[in-house]
Amino acid sequence: MTALRSASTPRVSADTAGLLQRRFAVLGPHTPMFYSEPLQIVSALGVRVTGADGRSYLDAYNNVPHVGHCHPSVVEAISKQLATVNLHSRYLTTAPIEYAETLLSHFPASLNRMFFTNSGSEANDLALRLARFHTKSSGILVSDYSYHGNTQALAALTTALPVSEPLGNHIRTFTTPDTRDPSFGLDDAFAQIDKAINELQESGHGVAAVLFDPLFSTEGLPDLPAGYIDGLCTRVRNAGGLIISDEVQSGFGRTADHMWGFESADFAPDMVVLGKPMGNGFPLGGVIAPADIVEPFSVANLYFNTFATSPAAAAAGNAVLKVMREEELMRRAQLASAQFRAGMQQLVDADDRLIGVRGKGMFLGIQFLDPTTGNPDGETARAVVDSMRDNGVLIGRVGRHGDVLKIRPPLAFGPEDTPVALDALEKSLTQVRR
Repeated sequence: MTALRSASTPRVSADTAGLLQRRFAVLGPHTPMFYSEPLQIVSALGVRVTGADGRSYLDAYNNVPHVGHCHPSVVEAISKQLATVNLHSRYLTTAPIEYAETLLSHFPASLNRMFFTNSGSEANDLALRLARFHTKSSGILVSDYSYHGNTQALAALTTALPVSEPLGNHIRTFTTPDTRDPSFGLDDAFAQIDKAINELQESGHGVAAVLFDPLFSTEGLPDLPAGYIDGLCTRVRNAGGLIISDEVQSGFGRTADHMWGFESADFAPDMVVLGKPMGNGFPLGGVIAPADIVEPFSVANLYFNTFATSPAAAAAGNAVLKVMREEELMRRAQLASAQFRAGMQQLVDADDRLIGVRGKGMFLGIQFLDPTTGNPDGETARAVVDSMRDNGVLIGRVGRHGDVLKIRPPLAFGPEDTPVALDALEKSLTQVRR
């Protein structure tokens, strides 16, 4: 069965086509873009963006503008700091210290040190470096459909995107179980992890760490069996490895019920990696770790980052935390996600192509299966994403087969926005025919 685009699909304007060709000329034709016809964005505010076509689109996808596109408090904080002083970390300035103090107050007391980075990729790379130094081992476990960044070290463990680098011989992968798939249960998952750990130990690599996103978002937001994460963490720790929680997508209140994904999933990480939403669009990332991991590493390694510890980056990060608190964005996310989940479940119940609502808080998804074959249906999911854009709402898709809708809006997305997105989804499901 082939999914068809909505008949109302817009054509790319001459101006957008011209800009696209200019992009190809300087960035190359293979840099990825969303949608069958690329969408040119000219401005944004709050949870809406404006296209070159003059249309306003509800943003139900982008977590980078975490507290809302162009939030005036964040813009003012960055601008004020840039107009005062902004330089690198080898000078003493107030803003980075104040931000680190505030951010660390949101973590368990044991996670009491912070490294600033420019991105989640840099942060994950540094976290792996810290793990190798601390454990004196090199073996890393990751899921077999995951993405954690684009440095050379991370390309060697990337399993969800095309990369030319082969999987590192110090890397072992595991499949994430899903309660909706009885063919691969909890015992199977643990047996696979045990095998991977044994292989790393027998090969001389040992186990330095397991790196995973608490929501397993790239994997398609699976419904994990009870006890899975506990069992995974226990096995890695028994082998001498560390637990690294990649919170680039699941942190900063994304789950609505907790500040961090590891809290929502109820496990205690040894290190936490931060990125995308941290600076609301200003490049900022970080590694949070205990002093007994950070201090010995810092004695042996002169680590610094010219731009990451700048006062302007810290001002952006502080402003995000302030807006989250003052505007009660986690509370708004709780209300909106409950409303969203209920509406999505109604759509699932009425459509034999859909499998139950996935995810937590303001990171939700629905899986598409071909009702005749029972196979994952990424083509229909793709068509629905395009149709949603036609209907004025931006979403994405994830999963091994691209068959899970990805709804991950700015946390500023509220109960007043949810009906708009649900109406567009209902309309899109009707428009996309098998």
